[in-house]
Amino acid sequence: MELNVIGAQSLTVSDEVFGGEYKKALVHQVVTAYQAGGRAGTKAQLSRGELSGTTKKFKKQKGGGARHGDYRAPIFVGGGVTFAAKPRSFEQKVNRKAYRVAIRSIIAELTRQGRLKVVPELSIEKPSTKGMIAKLAELEVKGRVLLVSEDSTEALYLSARNIPYIHVVDVLALNPVSLVGSDFVVMTVDAVKKVEEWLA
Repeated sequence: MELNVIGAQSLTVSDEVFGGEYKKALVHQVVTAYQAGGRAGTKAQLSRGELSGTTKKFKKQKGGGARHGDYRAPIFVGGGVTFAAKPRSFEQKVNRKAYRVAIRSIIAELTRQGRLKVVPELSIEKPSTKGMIAKLAELEVKGRVLLVSEDSTEALYLSARNIPYIHVVDVLALNPVSLVGSDFVVMTVDAVKKVEEWLA
């Protein structure tokens, strides 16, 4: 299939990568797994057995109402937690092949909806927020925009840094959450070729 390149000749790309079927269930699974993998999982609480303090019985067994062994019981303020949370990993296993199919599916859907813009290059000689805003207006993109370059330069990153919802990544940092959360994705021709090589 042919991809329209803004200000240049069209680019021939793989139908499998840029024109495939949108697999909603798989995309949801991969996005959820990617977000789960980013969770710290460091929440920790103390059970009654882990709290410091005396285990002395604080009142007589009979005649005083409820029977209790010590103040570390979960029903008391400052007591232990009944089912205490412990640090754990939220990581979900996703096969490499399934991950690539999901990325292909997202890119194909972006292409179908006209939300994937291809440009010859994203070269900026020196950091300029004003220049980046003008470039984005020229490309007719708005909202959350993901700029994908084959090798993001510091000048490009600095130019986009102060503009809300504009993110710059290189092909190696491309991920399903960034793609799904973007209103528009702007890729350079070299980035498109690299993505095609990766996902083919």
